[in-house]
Amino acid sequence: MTTILRVNINDLSSQFIQDLRKRFDKTAQLEIRVEEQKQGEGLLSENEFWQIISLLDWSKQDASEILAQAVKLLSKMPIANIYLFKDQLSEKLYNLDTKAHANAYKEKQDDDYLSVDDFLYVRCAVVAEGKDYYEKVLNNPSEMPIEIAFEPLLSLPDAAYEMKTGKQMDYFPIFNYETHSNQAGWL
Repeated sequence: MTTILRVNINDLSSQFIQDLRKRFDKTAQLEIRVEEQKQGEGLLSENEFWQIISLLDWSKQDASEILAQAVKLLSKMPIANIYLFKDQLSEKLYNLDTKAHANAYKEKQDDDYLSVDDFLYVRCAVVAEGKDYYEKVLNNPSEMPIEIAFEPLLSLPDAAYEMKTGKQMDYFPIFNYETHSNQAGWL
C-alpha cells in the first residue's frame, strides 16, 4: 500500500521524521518530490554545475589537489545540491555512454578491445574538461579522446559531502554511468 503525505517544507523537522519511523516499518521507502519550485531558486543549476567543474586546477599534480577548490565550493552549498551535482554528473557520463563514442574511442587505440573502466574514466575526463569540450564530444563522437582520463571526478561529490557532514555519502545517482548502462545509446 502506498501512503501519500503532502507536507510543507517548513513543517519538516526531526520530530516529523521520528514520527514517520514509528508509523512505518523500517523497510518503508520514501519518495520526495518538490512541487512548485521556482526555476533555479535554491537548487543547483546547470551553470553552477559547470562553474564547479571549472574550478578543477590542472596546474596541480595530485588528484585531490586538482579537485580541492571544486570540493570546497560544493561543500558550502546545501546538501541537496551535492546530491544534484552527483545526479548531473551521472547524467553527463550516461549521455557519453554510447556505441558511437565507444567506437570512436576504440578506433584510436592500438587494439580493438574496449575496457569498460577506461572508457568510463575517459568520459570523466571529457566532463572534467568543461562544458564546451563536453558538448563538442557529445555532439561529435569522433572527437572522443583516448589520451586523457580522470577517474577522480567520480569522487568529487562524495568528498564535498564528507567535508560538509563528516560522514560518507551513501547515494546512488539517478543515472547509472557504468559502461553499457545507456541501453538506447548502444543500439
